[in-house]
Amino acid sequence: MNLAFALSGPAPMVSAAQIAPVAHADPVTAVILALAVILVGAKLGGDIATRLGQPAVLGELLAGVVLGNLSLAGIRVFDFIATNEIIDALAKLGVLILLFEVGLESTVPAMMRVGLPSLLVAVLGVIAPFGLGWGVGALLLPERSIYVHAFLGATLTATSIGITARVLKDLGRSTTPEAKVILGAAVIDDVLGLVILAVVVGIIAATNSGRGFSAGQAGFILGKAVLFLVGGLMIGSLLSPRVFRGAARLRGGGVLIATALAFAFGMAYLASLVGLAPIVGAYAAGLLLDRKMLGTFVAQGEPLLEHLVSPISGFLVPVFFVLMGMRVALPVFGQPGVLGLALALTLAAIAGKQLCSLGAAGRGLDRVSIGVGMIPRGEVGLIFANVGLGLTVAGERVVDQAIYSAVVIMVVVTTLVTPPALKWSMARSDARRPGGADPG
Repeated sequence: MNLAFALSGPAPMVSAAQIAPVAHADPVTAVILALAVILVGAKLGGDIATRLGQPAVLGELLAGVVLGNLSLAGIRVFDFIATNEIIDALAKLGVLILLFEVGLESTVPAMMRVGLPSLLVAVLGVIAPFGLGWGVGALLLPERSIYVHAFLGATLTATSIGITARVLKDLGRSTTPEAKVILGAAVIDDVLGLVILAVVVGIIAATNSGRGFSAGQAGFILGKAVLFLVGGLMIGSLLSPRVFRGAARLRGGGVLIATALAFAFGMAYLASLVGLAPIVGAYAAGLLLDRKMLGTFVAQGEPLLEHLVSPISGFLVPVFFVLMGMRVALPVFGQPGVLGLALALTLAAIAGKQLCSLGAAGRGLDRVSIGVGMIPRGEVGLIFANVGLGLTVAGERVVDQAIYSAVVIMVVVTTLVTPPALKWSMARSDARRPGGADPG
């Protein structure tokens, strides 16, 4: 399977007449209705979650779950949204924008400065959850292939930078030594997780095409991923300043955002050409664009790039999360083993990130807070699970509805437990320091 746009599960193609009763003969009418419903649901869900002290992304996801299961109450007018190909394409664009935006939150030099503790925590934070996730799959799904087990392991490797950073900021702890290690490790985690995702998906695609699994194939895919990330970042760091200096000479409005998005989409396309998920390229593009490089635009009175991307993100990213929620079929939870799998994955997800805190041992850091801060999977875990919906081996989906629903439960629970757990662990850490002072 080509990964060019394997960011979402395959949306069944439907005709305009099948989309919705209100669509008539114009498919755009259905898209207009779908976007209105999605955005209203996302903002209402986000508001409720925020009022309850939870990340807005959790409310968007749960709003999608509600919308996608209204048919259980006999309301079927919104059923078309989850299978509409245009909404599916907008969700794919949304996830590209999301990873580009996450990349903008850091830079290549910043990643180099996070230090040895962050690197050790990140490496352990990938290895331990991957092994535990594989083990859960092998134990509870012995009849499924090793590719299913490997993919379950991959879904547990990531850490949500956005959720962790938001929680630390809300707690006023974003400058503590533990916070710096957590955020640095979370950045590295995402890169390592994306590489693992590329390797696992590439192996599955090779197997599905009849070439079979081999260690050489895995090494080749890993090499491509590393070469793209390292080579792409090196070449991009040399070329992108020239590109943006040239773009700064163009007249007219919107030059910065247009150039930045073209750069992000170009990197995403290049990633797809070498067999990687486009989100890898979008993330790399965000890492390359720092404020110093874009200083000419700022001097000309342009807003910061983060501010220009924010409205686009506010429109497209909720489409992704609501659509992901809509693809969760609540009746599947009644199937034997789904809740058990969800519980086992959640425990493995939490335990794996606690083990990663061993990388900070002996450095005067609070390992409990570091482990707790690495727990949330958030949007990155959903992205990984969603990629699996589009993968098949010998005609069998790698991630079926039961597995997908179990992964979503894991994402929701890890997102829910992190804010109160991190608040407790940070308070505990402060109390144990001499005088109870915050060193940040």
